[in-house]
Amino acid sequence: MTPALKLPTIFFVRHGETDWNTEGRLQGQRDIPLNDLGRVQAAEAGKILSSLAIQPEDLDWWVSPLLRTRETAERARAAIGLHPSYYKMDERLKELSFGRWEGMTWKDVRRSDPAGAMRREKNKWEAVPPEGESYVMLAERVTAFLDNIRRDTVIVSHGGVGRAMMQIVAGHTKEHASGQDIWQGKVLLFQNGSCRWIG
Repeated sequence: MTPALKLPTIFFVRHGETDWNTEGRLQGQRDIPLNDLGRVQAAEAGKILSSLAIQPEDLDWWVSPLLRTRETAERARAAIGLHPSYYKMDERLKELSFGRWEGMTWKDVRRSDPAGAMRREKNKWEAVPPEGESYVMLAERVTAFLDNIRRDTVIVSHGGVGRAMMQIVAGHTKEHASGQDIWQGKVLLFQNGSCRWIG
């Protein structure tokens, strides 16, 4: 375990499912909307937040500016009676960029760029897709964002950001964090230097 960043409590919500999720396509920073299940998952995440011993309206809400995260935040807030659009956005919460691989499945990537796919499979944290970014680069921008968090916060973002936070905030090894599933329709609680799933 590496030293963790000291922060207030963070309630992390990954966006709900999209059609590209079901097709196994790399979304990265493409603006893909939620599908029907994703809309349900967004509301479920809101209900989980409201079931905790907190007042969701008293928390800061920070959201990636991509469509699927904004819609997730709005549906989560509406599900618990909060004004849907009262949240703040930050570009640093966008998903890991997969560059020229975006829109492809991993099968497509292995066929079209076998050397690049092999580099990523050997070292997922440091490998850089063509015209994209590595987890090292993602973690740098996420750390810069987190340095400004001063109170308990809801973050609605993406799987890559959640993995980066597992390493930055909860001290997981890069190898462990990069291989974790980041669930949709649940809440990942970061508190006191550790993290756990709720829901």
